[in-house]
Amino acid sequence: MTKIRKAVFPVAGLGSRFLPATKAQPKEMLPVVDKPLIQYAVEEAVAAGITEMIFITGRNKRAIEDHFDKAYELESELAAAEKHELLSLVQGVIPKSVTCIYIRQPAPLGLGHAVLCARPVVRDEPFAVLLADDFMHAEPGHKPVLAQMTDLYEYEQCSVLAVQNVPRESTRQYGIVSASSYRPDLEQVSGIVEKPHPDQAPSTLAVVGRYILSPRVFDYLENLPAGAGGEIQLTDSIAAMMADERVLAYRFAGQRFDCGSKLGYLKAMTCIGLQHAETADGYRAFLDGLGIKTAA
Repeated sequence: MTKIRKAVFPVAGLGSRFLPATKAQPKEMLPVVDKPLIQYAVEEAVAAGITEMIFITGRNKRAIEDHFDKAYELESELAAAEKHELLSLVQGVIPKSVTCIYIRQPAPLGLGHAVLCARPVVRDEPFAVLLADDFMHAEPGHKPVLAQMTDLYEYEQCSVLAVQNVPRESTRQYGIVSASSYRPDLEQVSGIVEKPHPDQAPSTLAVVGRYILSPRVFDYLENLPAGAGGEIQLTDSIAAMMADERVLAYRFAGQRFDCGSKLGYLKAMTCIGLQHAETADGYRAFLDGLGIKTAA
């Protein structure tokens, strides 16, 4: 039984919806309280037992590599100032058992092309794909979302897509699946289409930011023509792969925040701000002062 050891993080996008904030920094480095989006995604992968993090980068993404690298000068200054708690935070950004690999995507040819860039490292293993601007917050009492999915993969031994229902008018922003019930919170995918018009969408069940994929997907990605938007679409390769392999859609236990949008980012900030040990009480009091009721 194969375990998932490798995760791909496509981080080459421009983040144009957050300009000018992303003019000089990657969108994946935008902080939610005190950690950047990409760190939350990596921590989710670590919690799922993944030990190789593969970042598909582009121009102006050096900050991501620096974030997960050792910061000798900063660590020396914190140690000299006896700021041991901060030193521990900096040194613990990523576990020592985890390897980070960086691959440059030579042209902005879409998510499918970004995933294909990882093939020389992933080779013939099943792997995860995480989109950092889809911030996943697991329900209390549940494992992080990717760990929920790796558990499913180990049992089912096939590709798994994280899905959630979206408003019909929003289907043009997502890959939309048609599926039939398989078991609780899990469906057998029979079709998938990229960004359909609401009138043509087969359902309102959208693929969101977390995938576990068979390595066979690379064979289809290599031979696909450009799809929607002139890009190589990951959804097209998954649709082709379904002729040979099962694909399951998982309604995960948790909440997704679209941190590629300003409103989604603010929602994620509020959710984590109300739970963070350093900010929860003060932030709740601030919101209460504005007449905004929050659950304790």
